[in-house]
Amino acid sequence: MSAGRRLKAWPAALLASALGLGGGAHAAPETKQEQIPFDDLRVFAEVFGRIKSDYVEKVPDKKLLEQGIRGMLSGLDPHSSYLNEDEYREIKVGTSGEFGGLGIEVGMEDGFLKVIAPIDDTPAARAGIKSGDLVMKLDDKNVKGMSLDESVKLMRGKPGTSITLTIMREGRDKPFDVTLERAVIKVASVKSRMLEPGYGYVRLSQFQAHTAEDLLKAVSALKKQAGGRLKGLVLDLRNNPGGVLNAAVAVSDAFLKGGLIVYTEGRVKDSQLKFEASPDDVVEGTPMVVLVNAGSASASEIVAGALQDQKRAVIMGRPTFGKGSVQTIIPISERTALKLTTAQYFTPSGRSIQAEGIKPDIELATVKVAKSEDGDTRLREAELSGHLANPNGKSGKSPRKEKDKDKDKDKEKEARPLAEEDYELGEALNLLKGLSIIQSQKTG
Repeated sequence: MSAGRRLKAWPAALLASALGLGGGAHAAPETKQEQIPFDDLRVFAEVFGRIKSDYVEKVPDKKLLEQGIRGMLSGLDPHSSYLNEDEYREIKVGTSGEFGGLGIEVGMEDGFLKVIAPIDDTPAARAGIKSGDLVMKLDDKNVKGMSLDESVKLMRGKPGTSITLTIMREGRDKPFDVTLERAVIKVASVKSRMLEPGYGYVRLSQFQAHTAEDLLKAVSALKKQAGGRLKGLVLDLRNNPGGVLNAAVAVSDAFLKGGLIVYTEGRVKDSQLKFEASPDDVVEGTPMVVLVNAGSASASEIVAGALQDQKRAVIMGRPTFGKGSVQTIIPISERTALKLTTAQYFTPSGRSIQAEGIKPDIELATVKVAKSEDGDTRLREAELSGHLANPNGKSGKSPRKEKDKDKDKDKEKEARPLAEEDYELGEALNLLKGLSIIQSQKTG
């Protein structure tokens, strides 16, 4: 199956894996019919009956059955769950780019909420919530024992209301509290700017339905700024928790001239899919660096894996999250559904992303660069009294003019802030410059 530059009508299974865009119930795989486990079902019925007759308080049948279903799903993996009416509605909202909450993507680990990534320009990001943080309490309620959907429901709410998260962070001895004020989360999934003349930067904070279209517009604007062609491009996928699968396929396709992007494998026929790129590259072979970290998950890992395997970009940063599974939304009724893991992602070379992630080609340590107060005061040859003149005819009779020194200092001031503000981005730009020089030497 080809993924063209225009967004296509992808199969239901693909859209379903976009965490809420729908999908139909699958037919059971054609395998030898398994016997119904009557003995185990009798145990279930016995427990159900005991709770109804002996529990200290009367519990509605509907609640018991729903909790039984939730238990079955939560025991499978951290991403499968039962969606009641409210949860089903919420998960559909998640891909629209606007909802009320904190702006934090989470999963479950050892019974606690684990932060996959804070979303840019949201209360969680502004409060300093980090990828890898474990949320132990939501207000005064212990997260231990809650389902993922129950926890997410507590974090979402009316804009302007507050919630306190008790967080355990690696490197800190004790948990600490962070109070956040809920807001309307409007996620602009694509941001772009020119780092230096000819060198573009595109940041993808999430993969939404229109991310690929917005990416193409951003790249087009950058190319126009650069006079028609970029010297290099940084694609920033750090702390991007994923999202719509067809957006990830289309983003990958934008920079590839063909070949496999990703494929999925599962027991159900509809979950066995392959996606290939169309023969055009929107930046025409311009050198690329893709930035990733532990907050880059799912759809982000698909893009990074495809560009890495096809040797289209250098992947830089830190190992990614490792969510390589596909969740399909399977309606049970008009108001309820299952979010069920039905397949796993594989990169073009056959690597499974699951629990491994994407390892960067160039791994960077977590560092912070500070400007040195001591400048370089050493003399150069041209500043020595009586130095020899340059044989190529360049003047060497006098030291550099003060205005030339000032220009050099201005250039240094322009170059330093990027490394101070974002060390990894600064390294990506430096690498792009080197790749651009090599490319121009080959074609020159």
